[in-house]
Amino acid sequence: MTDPRTTAERLVRRFARETNLLVAGRTFSVEGTDAVADELRRLLPALGAHLSVGGVTFAPGQADEILADGAPLPARTTATARVDNAGAHMPVSTLTAGRLRKHGIVRGIRIGIAMVLEPKTAQLALLLRDAGAEVVVYAHPDEIDVEVADVLRDRGIPVDGDPALSGAEERAAAVAFLHRGFDLLLDDGSHLIRLAHEEGIPVKGAAEETTSGLTPLRLMQQSGLLSIPVIAVNDAGLKTSFDNRYGTGQSCVFAIADVLDGAGIGLRDQPAVVLGYGPVGEGVAAHLRAFGVEIAVAETDPVRALRAAHDGHRIGPLAELADGALVISATGAPHTVDTATLTAAKIVAVAGGVPGEVDVDVSALEPVGVHLDRVADGALLIAQGGCVNLAAAEGNPIEIMDLSFAVQLGAVEQLLTRDLPAGLHPFPPEADQAIARAALDARGDTIDTPSREQRDAQSEWRSRRYLAAAGEQETSA
Repeated sequence: MTDPRTTAERLVRRFARETNLLVAGRTFSVEGTDAVADELRRLLPALGAHLSVGGVTFAPGQADEILADGAPLPARTTATARVDNAGAHMPVSTLTAGRLRKHGIVRGIRIGIAMVLEPKTAQLALLLRDAGAEVVVYAHPDEIDVEVADVLRDRGIPVDGDPALSGAEERAAAVAFLHRGFDLLLDDGSHLIRLAHEEGIPVKGAAEETTSGLTPLRLMQQSGLLSIPVIAVNDAGLKTSFDNRYGTGQSCVFAIADVLDGAGIGLRDQPAVVLGYGPVGEGVAAHLRAFGVEIAVAETDPVRALRAAHDGHRIGPLAELADGALVISATGAPHTVDTATLTAAKIVAVAGGVPGEVDVDVSALEPVGVHLDRVADGALLIAQGGCVNLAAAEGNPIEIMDLSFAVQLGAVEQLLTRDLPAGLHPFPPEADQAIARAALDARGDTIDTPSREQRDAQSEWRSRRYLAAAGEQETSA
């Protein structure tokens, strides 16, 4: 018989899996007084949810155990339904795209989107197209939902992407995409931005949304090789603080738990080691902790290692922590998980991820379950070392991508309305704040505004300690 804690965890993961919605920040109610209901009331706040009346209702043991506004969860059985459902939960991106359309900012602009193709990305493409842009989507072979691609094609947006391509054919397909000719590129991993530079294919500007993508662009800038303006979308507060921590944290840990559950392995059956304690690692660790997993962290950055220690996690070298553990790489860097780790660990997974993050020959893997393979004489490897929330799930929750794509749309506006020189550029804080306020409005939340006295005090450069002694009043600068 399944214990109440596991049953509660499965219900929460089922909600996320069937809706692709975020748990953190959402209001849930729990009906019943049995042990499962009690575990739900413990687990949901640990995941950042609010317990109140209304919203999503868990009714463990009832015919309909999960209700949204009093009705069973809507079916998302087709790609069309998944794309449309994503659009229904992306109010901030919709509002931001509406401003682009109203002011004609993207009318006639050719925009190439090179990202993981799933329902939220499809909505980004549709929003830009409806705002007046000419949009084409490219997806890497391991990052394309072919059914979603067909939905976009049916709605008039070209999609370049073939899951059967690899090696030279994959590169040729990416080059052909770039030769379509674009004013702007919206990239994930900066693969296409870098390829355009290698091939000498002109692009006027770009936006990059990942940490792993910005790292090589910074190297290019330092070497004087970055020849176009690029907005560092990843560094925006709404991207790093939400997408990486809440979105990737939930989607990756839930996907890992689902895969292991399907193989009869409980998430808490072994200790976990999180490799890297940046925003993704923090999010992964926080969600593992909510599920009651024993966590250790391996880091190469001393500041991040100290932060992990102060968050209550054991820290140490990977070689000392990996034995018999669930090892989750959250670095976004190649060669993070080496062969020694694959031999010592019990299970290995990648959160986020870049090609080559796990040193493994996938052709030598032994399949043992859905999204689960055995490394020879070593660990179980989830999703063949690929990005687990994409290979074994549906990517980050919709509301999280709503924020990230609103920033992408804001970056498009910045690139088209400002005369930016070549190089990396931050997303303006005031634009980040405006999108955050729109998100609060969409939630129906209100916040305080600074008083006149507070604003005046913040604009006074002189020390408050001595103003009174000098017999002066604070004045605005």
